[in-house]
Amino acid sequence: MTVIEALKKRRAIRNYTTQPVEKEKIEQILQAATYAPNDRMREPWHFYVIQDEAMKRYEAMASAYLQERFPTKPNLVESSLKVVQTTPVAIVVTADVVEGDADATQDNVFAVCSAIMSMWLTAEELGLGFVWRTRGVGLVHDPRMHAFIGASASQKVVGTIFIGYPQEQELNDKKRTPFEEKTTWL
Repeated sequence: MTVIEALKKRRAIRNYTTQPVEKEKIEQILQAATYAPNDRMREPWHFYVIQDEAMKRYEAMASAYLQERFPTKPNLVESSLKVVQTTPVAIVVTADVVEGDADATQDNVFAVCSAIMSMWLTAEELGLGFVWRTRGVGLVHDPRMHAFIGASASQKVVGTIFIGYPQEQELNDKKRTPFEEKTTWL
């Protein structure tokens, strides 16, 4: 599969089978992330792999968060929790915060975003489903996530990734705006 083919085929997958993801595949995904471009080779990422009993604790934390955030929308809470309940592995990815240097910190976040995309393409190649969550069940903006993973104050949570073997589903073509409409040639 070419890179272009992988990009066109890539989808956010939220429904998984119960089949566990092999440790070797998780390690391949993590290794791919480390090849992402990053300013001054700071390698500003850290990965927190959540499986088994830790996923149960994550589910409890996510449930409390969602119920507080959406107290009048139980269906939204239930549907949001489904990915946590059915995913065999989640990875929380952080970027290093550079004290007193907002530009370097932002560069680190950009590098981590690139690392996450490398992880996504690798998961695609390995036949795994992948979804990158930030808001809602991703808990990127909630301090409980920091406490849950034991991140330091010098780390910023950039995303929570859910990975598993996808359930069979019909994938429609993604509608994309042609690049010509989003490009200015100078």
